[in-house]
Amino acid sequence: MVMGLWELLLTAVGLSMDAFAVSVCKGLAMKRMRYGQAVVIGLYFGIFQAVMPLIGWLLGTSFSRYIEAFDHWIAFVLLAFIGGKMLWDAFHEETGSADAAEQKLNHKEMFMLAIATSIDALAVGIAFACLDVPVVRSVSLIGAVTFVLSFAGVWIGNRFGNRFQKYAGIAGGAVLILIGVKILAEHLLQG
Repeated sequence: MVMGLWELLLTAVGLSMDAFAVSVCKGLAMKRMRYGQAVVIGLYFGIFQAVMPLIGWLLGTSFSRYIEAFDHWIAFVLLAFIGGKMLWDAFHEETGSADAAEQKLNHKEMFMLAIATSIDALAVGIAFACLDVPVVRSVSLIGAVTFVLSFAGVWIGNRFGNRFQKYAGIAGGAVLILIGVKILAEHLLQG
């Protein structure tokens, strides 16, 4: 089974919602919009969101012949789990106040945030190996979408506050769960 461009795009958007939410928070901490910092934030999240599914794909392809009979279930469980976690986090997140003090970009913190927000992309990469997804196109799309949404998240956070953070997590989780259900349903209906 091969995922189409729209499914890949929706997956990319779903995966980038954690990075988007964190970017909104980064924008909240800026007294005025700093476009250079927004680009750096977008690059951190975009690069990590592209590299992690590539690593997952490499791991998945190394043992895909052993799991071919039930790969659709793996993809479904991984996407449903990631999406469910995003929904859980969105509904159980403590509302914290943003630090209004102007801050310089902390690269150590950005590195850790980029890893934390891209762990789910590793699991999606394993699912990609099970689904025979064109990996270069997929990870490029995920990285580009995450960069754009992270940059936009900084801008939105700076302009509008944190009203959208919860909704981004809900939308991202719902999209990933629906894609997992679609993959499972298509495979079961073909079999």
